[in-house]
Amino acid sequence: MSIKDRLMTYAEVLEHESMKKHTTFKIGGFVDYYIYPKNCTALMCVLDILAEENIPYYVLGRGSNVLCSDTDFHGAIINLDRTLNDFYFEPDGILVAQAGCSIINMAVEAMKRSLTGLEWASGIPGSIGGCLYMNAGAYKDNMANHLVDVCVLKDNTICWMKKDELDYAYRHSIFQSHKDWTILVGRFQLEKGNQNDIRDLMDARRERRMSAQPLDKPCAGSVFRNPEEIPAWKLIEDLGLRGHKVGGAKVSEKHCNFIVNDDLTATAQDVRDLIHEIKVKAKKEYDIDMVTEVEQLYW
Repeated sequence: MSIKDRLMTYAEVLEHESMKKHTTFKIGGFVDYYIYPKNCTALMCVLDILAEENIPYYVLGRGSNVLCSDTDFHGAIINLDRTLNDFYFEPDGILVAQAGCSIINMAVEAMKRSLTGLEWASGIPGSIGGCLYMNAGAYKDNMANHLVDVCVLKDNTICWMKKDELDYAYRHSIFQSHKDWTILVGRFQLEKGNQNDIRDLMDARRERRMSAQPLDKPCAGSVFRNPEEIPAWKLIEDLGLRGHKVGGAKVSEKHCNFIVNDDLTATAQDVRDLIHEIKVKAKKEYDIDMVTEVEQLYW
């Protein structure tokens, strides 16, 4: 039996799939196997097969904060957003959401139940798993502020880990140094609020995001974490790099902390070269070490 046939027992499997189709940057080479597991049990079986066949893999959500390599990946991408997307609200404001759930959808569902805590996420095009991985945030709020615990698959065991075990900080979690762990579920404590106030705040922030960010261009959100001294966008602007291009990659004229795939011609190397140039200039001119927020997948 072929590897694909084995995998298809537990998942939908696409072979030689372009990663340009699965990232908001619209950048990336081809992957041997792009896999949608049917459920958590199927996911565990898929991981067993990949281990037996010595096939490397990455787990991906909605591809909204990812820069994939230009070269082909002789491995597997496991995507959870099509099937691991169940969610549940308990009467006391607890939200239990699988890793594949859209964070925007969760913000909307919380608003419908007059629950506050996720308004900041109403314009972020990511998944629960991806947002937990990077501790996504906006408007001085983030995932960890409302997190109770995370259900994790690690060492062939499913377990719940408390928030204080997960090393959460600004755009950081323990998962970034344990890429062999797979986030399955997040549990959050939300609070009762006024539905109209929650909706109005979400609408206002969505409009602000649409007006201030280049969402009409392929990109991966904010490229750099904000240094303590100055917002990243302001630093890049002060360096005179607004609109600066390397190949098809361009510092957005609308928001300097966004790099856009201008005219769909950018390669991953173009983006990396532009990131490197910004880092070098920031260090030279202001002695600031810029740290990227975008997850870069090399293979």
